[in-house]
Amino acid sequence: MSIPTLQGLQTALSGLVAEQAALDVTGNNIANSDTEGYSRETAVLQTNTPIVIPAISPQTGRGAQLGTGVSVATITRVRNTYLDAQYRTQNSALSAAGTQAEELTQAQAAFNEPSSSGIASSLSAFWSAWSSLSSSPTIEAKQGVVAAGQQVTGLLHELSAQLATISSQASEQYKALTGPSGEVQDDANQIAQLNGQIKLAEEAGQQPSEMLDRRDLLLDKLSSLAQVTVSEQPDGTDTVSFGDAAKPLVEGTTVNWPQELTEAAGGRLGALLGLTGPTGALASYQTALDGVAATLASTVNALHTSTPFFSGTTAASIAVAVTAAQVQTSSTEDVGGNDVAQAIAALRGGVAEASYASLVEQVGSGVQGARDDQSNLQTTVTAIANQRQSVSGVSLDEEMTNLISFQRGYQASARTLTAMDSMLETLIEHTGTVGL
Repeated sequence: MSIPTLQGLQTALSGLVAEQAALDVTGNNIANSDTEGYSRETAVLQTNTPIVIPAISPQTGRGAQLGTGVSVATITRVRNTYLDAQYRTQNSALSAAGTQAEELTQAQAAFNEPSSSGIASSLSAFWSAWSSLSSSPTIEAKQGVVAAGQQVTGLLHELSAQLATISSQASEQYKALTGPSGEVQDDANQIAQLNGQIKLAEEAGQQPSEMLDRRDLLLDKLSSLAQVTVSEQPDGTDTVSFGDAAKPLVEGTTVNWPQELTEAAGGRLGALLGLTGPTGALASYQTALDGVAATLASTVNALHTSTPFFSGTTAASIAVAVTAAQVQTSSTEDVGGNDVAQAIAALRGGVAEASYASLVEQVGSGVQGARDDQSNLQTTVTAIANQRQSVSGVSLDEEMTNLISFQRGYQASARTLTAMDSMLETLIEHTGTVGL
């Protein structure tokens, strides 16, 4: 078997085509260097099937294989699925910590402690009013006690309402995210649609890199809402488990939503459920605040025996139940008696104040703990994101180096093609039969 006359042209042409494809891929990488979620692509080159020449040597009779050039086997997307899974796990934890810190910071702001206008300061003023009353049991001093008591109850009402509002807003936020037009439903629908498109592309023998990038970006965003586990199927589709839902959120082109989640779902949704649940932080703050109000009312009323000074047993319902004329200063009818006023003034620093101080400390500790978790997790997520970027991201320096390499390869193939063309021209135009 002889070597085909035009094989050299075809070999050189294959080099031109392959290097051109590699240049196109490099150009696409450079153009998308700042595109969110874009994964670097590479053109995988392979040698073409060689021509087998059975006997090329007249001495040994041995044959050979003649190379026929190069072709692009595929254009691959550079991605590390292990780093993707790690990123989504840590991103879910970071989102949960961030949500926790955000909501608890709002609660801490509502307490407004320490300050001259908080509950602690108003309680101090309340005991001082009783102390002044014990020193001078006048109607003006009694009016001061009533006013100080109303100041305390007003602040308790306000704080209780603010905690209830924060909890209600967190619940509404959860409903908005998980509702019919919420972020979970929207992301799941897009992933399911991409699953269908990717499956068709795979069946057609195409590499749907852009669609895979969009799907991975959606999975990254979804992981901030709850824990995400992805299982890739043989047909190219992803089965997506979401939080602790009973069924996968996405199976092929099917979306299973809505479903029930618990605080174990992780992410923003798990944190919101945990905060607003019966045993959550916001509920515990409200319960503790109610305990402060109940303790304040019971300890004062136990000494103010003529008529209860306070009514109500919760922070939202406690109120001053007496007028200035009904304020009791003494347990006897002695003019100038002040034993009741002194006893109530002596409640300063007692159980009610200690309970409130403990609650404020609990809130502060919760906020600090959530912020510390958020800071630590942010460091972890940033480190993993940098690792992913080093694998999948576009390095302009590297792409420029590739650009020069492929350009040189293209030029060399073109020179080869020119040389082969010149040789054929000599053969065709300058070779003929002698004497004709």
